[in-house]
Amino acid sequence: MKLNILHLYPEEMNLYGDHGNVLAIKRRCEWRDIEVNIIEHEPGDKIPNNVDIIFGGGGQDSGQGKIEEDLQKIAPKLQELIEDGVPCLVICGLYQLFGKYFKTSDGQKIKGAGILDITTNAGPTRLIGNISINSYGFGKIVGYENHSGLTSLGPKVKAFGEVVMGAGNNGEDQTEGCRYKNCIGTYLHGPILPKNPKFTDFFIAEAIKHKTGEEVSLKPLDDEIERQAHAVAMTRPR
Repeated sequence: MKLNILHLYPEEMNLYGDHGNVLAIKRRCEWRDIEVNIIEHEPGDKIPNNVDIIFGGGGQDSGQGKIEEDLQKIAPKLQELIEDGVPCLVICGLYQLFGKYFKTSDGQKIKGAGILDITTNAGPTRLIGNISINSYGFGKIVGYENHSGLTSLGPKVKAFGEVVMGAGNNGEDQTEGCRYKNCIGTYLHGPILPKNPKFTDFFIAEAIKHKTGEEVSLKPLDDEIERQAHAVAMTRPR
């Protein structure tokens, strides 16, 4: 078994350790004797057909501007993969750009891929600090947020979870992130996956299910270190 991870814009969109999410998936696969191939996509590259997991991280406004044109070109292919059930995780900047648009503080509107039914406008201050949420389907999730974007969800997506501590999508409605099919967008950096192993295994299991057409029961791993990291993160103040 080999899984192909499509890593979108690793040069431009890799703030706050987001690359660690790809490493977490890779390592948890290898511990189960599942081979992993990481395909790094940069502007101008083509999207291969044999994609099993899609990942994209956060970036500064300048980074988002650099990838805007290329993201528009590959959006139809990404949409096709996600509609077909390919699991996808996008963090912060790419979470915003998987939506309809991101409007910067100076009024520039960066067009998004339109895959997620969300819109984002830059707020007057940054929302920074440790965050924990009650996710829908994965239990308690911990991470770190640092964003000025205020994201609103449309009717075609559901929230990823409800904020316990932190700001989440906009600091007002207690929602964090969003989900459409197997595509999840979130503001949680950290990186999010190493401290939340159940959430990580969701992407692996769904990737295998999509690839083989069969439900899979992943071999249990010793997650004691991950549980300790999660517990420590839960004690950190905002």
